[in-house]
Amino acid sequence: MNRSGIALILIITLISATGCFKVDYLPPKPNIEFTSFEIFDTLDILGNTSKGGRLLFRFEDGDGDLGLSAPTGEQEDTTNLQFALFRKIDGGMVRIINKYDPLLPYSSYRIPYMERLGQNQILRGTIAVTFIYQSFNKGDTIKYEFYIKDRANNYSNTEETAEIIVAENNIYKKP
Repeated sequence: MNRSGIALILIITLISATGCFKVDYLPPKPNIEFTSFEIFDTLDILGNTSKGGRLLFRFEDGDGDLGLSAPTGEQEDTTNLQFALFRKIDGGMVRIINKYDPLLPYSSYRIPYMERLGQNQILRGTIAVTFIYQSFNKGDTIKYEFYIKDRANNYSNTEETAEIIVAENNIYKKP
């Protein structure tokens, strides 16, 4: 067999092997999964002793359109990560509507623009959100519900954290 025959067989083998790799498919609706919430001691921007909370959650988006560009000109700021706060009251978790509650510094956040290049548009990763708690009581027990929205206005599933005791440094995981 001559060199051109060997080269042809090698090229056909390579094409056949790369054709066997399947492109992953996920639906265009984003999916999220709570991973953990850590409470820790920290300082606020003025140097005051505070508690910090760090939420970690996994995400995947089948069509890769997660995140928002920074607003330009007169465009209003938009958000795509929403939170609801629950406090333990008389043994049960009650949703708090007061937007000035110190344990919900902000009810919505912006996930920055993300783009996946290439044939596989699926985005997967972990998002971390940090909260600063300056005013809380020793017995405050809370949890958050949260969801994300992609650029096509597809809403993810709603996830919730474990119950969190704000005054105690700890890592809280999914029950």
